[in-house]
Amino acid sequence: MKDTPKTAWNPRRLDMRAFAQAAASLQDEEPLSAFPRVQAEAALDDGATLTPVRWRAQGEMRPAASGGTPDVWLHLQADARVPLTCQRCLAPVDTPLTVDRWFRFVADEATAEAQDDDCEEDLLALEPRPDLHDVLEDELLMELPLVPMHDTCPEPVSLRTAGAGDAPEAAAPRKNPFAELAKLKK
Repeated sequence: MKDTPKTAWNPRRLDMRAFAQAAASLQDEEPLSAFPRVQAEAALDDGATLTPVRWRAQGEMRPAASGGTPDVWLHLQADARVPLTCQRCLAPVDTPLTVDRWFRFVADEATAEAQDDDCEEDLLALEPRPDLHDVLEDELLMELPLVPMHDTCPEPVSLRTAGAGDAPEAAAPRKNPFAELAKLKK
């Protein structure tokens, strides 16, 4: 079947069955601001230049495991670089995010919930029509590291806990508790 032009498919309300039957694909490059939940996680400063999110979606029909009507599949790929806060030095760390996922579509949410425990693939419902941006944003959020860190922080990390006015030289020398016990014994 001939691929239809990108403008024929609305990624905000995608008819997945028709998209997969046409073996259609969509791809785009969008600013991080198009994904507000991911942008909210970013460590943004005034001079930060954000790289765009590049994504591609490909629909496909595959024979059903039980025979019968073929299954609707979506292959979703994306690449992004998001500045996050390094948990060691608290400076921004440019973090690459990569999504490469396959989704099988089923009739509705109830069917997805019923089949979810018995299958290895990710399931989504055909109805209501999925918003490809929401699916992509969910996947990008899941790719965020729990603890973002530089491999090597650009500035040495200070492990002191002294207050701003405390100088290390001004700290009183610590007394040896065993010496104090020895004095009590005499």
